[in-house]
Amino acid sequence: MPFVLRKILTRDFILASVGLFLLGAVYHCLTPTLPIYLSGLGAREVEIGVLIGAFGLTSLLSRPLAGKALGRIPEKKVMVAGALFYIAAGAYLFAKPFWPILFVRLLQGIGFGCFHTASFTLIANTSDEQHRGQSLAYFILSFNIASALAPSVGMFLIERFSFPLLFMVCFGLSLCMLFATLRLGKKEVAVLRDDTGKGRFFLSRKALPPSAMGFSNLFIYGAMSAFFPIYAVSRGVSNPGLFFTTMALMLILGRAFGGRIMNFSRREKIILPCLCTSILATAVLAFSGTLPMFLLAAVLWGLGHAFLIPTLLLYALDEEPSSGMAMGTFNGIADAGLCLGPVIMGIVLRLTSYRVMFLCLTLMAFLNIGYFCLFLRRKKR
Repeated sequence: MPFVLRKILTRDFILASVGLFLLGAVYHCLTPTLPIYLSGLGAREVEIGVLIGAFGLTSLLSRPLAGKALGRIPEKKVMVAGALFYIAAGAYLFAKPFWPILFVRLLQGIGFGCFHTASFTLIANTSDEQHRGQSLAYFILSFNIASALAPSVGMFLIERFSFPLLFMVCFGLSLCMLFATLRLGKKEVAVLRDDTGKGRFFLSRKALPPSAMGFSNLFIYGAMSAFFPIYAVSRGVSNPGLFFTTMALMLILGRAFGGRIMNFSRREKIILPCLCTSILATAVLAFSGTLPMFLLAAVLWGLGHAFLIPTLLLYALDEEPSSGMAMGTFNGIADAGLCLGPVIMGIVLRLTSYRVMFLCLTLMAFLNIGYFCLFLRRKKR
């Protein structure tokens, strides 16, 4: 094994990666199956929307709180707390709509936000500064692999077996996540714990510029993920899942084999080309209607997204001395884009058309580049 990989793939790195993979496996197993389960129980569309969205709401709110707490609490403790909340997945076996499941979703969202933020902070704090970008790229890879595998597994379980078995599997995976987290080293990681953080707001002002770029990028991705399947079917594509499979493969390959790119000190050399790929991908979707062109858009988006998010995370860490605050701010603001994208673009789509909606996403990608150039100019001054 190369020397760099030996430095990155430490025991704690592997355990945290296993925990993140299991976190993503439970999340992505439930993403396509839970709406079906709720519909079968007689829940109305509005109720299903609230129950699904409640997870994202508490996840968003808990991230900056967890980031603030990580300035004083070891990452392992916050990860254990998140895993304990996440074990609420087992309660789906007994909870029925509306209020019991809403409570479970709120608990799971808190667990997801705490564990996700604390685990990224752990990797950032324990990685060699020269290879921090490569470490983060490899770490995110575990969640990407889960996103590629788990949805199909979840659908297989409910089609061949039953929903109770699905919930038992999710509960078991959550327990394994807790066990892996408890096996992390007991030695407290040295975190920047200066008194300048006292009395500050839960968001880091210094980490806001890269977080805003992450917001814009995930806004586009959220809208694209929500409405592309319907658009593809209307264009005669029988299996829109090929688009997301191609995107996931490019994410995995890009981060697996291009992780060293993250170690460049000039972050803008990575960020600017990645932002350009988002313009190309959304423009291709706006002006094409065939499967090969859709797959081209998936390749472009997957390659750009593979490097953009880790590099923006590094930018946030460069600007904000407290890793917890940087991670909480970035993940909270960026994930807000993931939630708002489908909502706002859904309104645009209702009033216009798919082409106009994708062109609006292209415009947003252009604005993101403009903001990035303005941010660089202000930084140089």
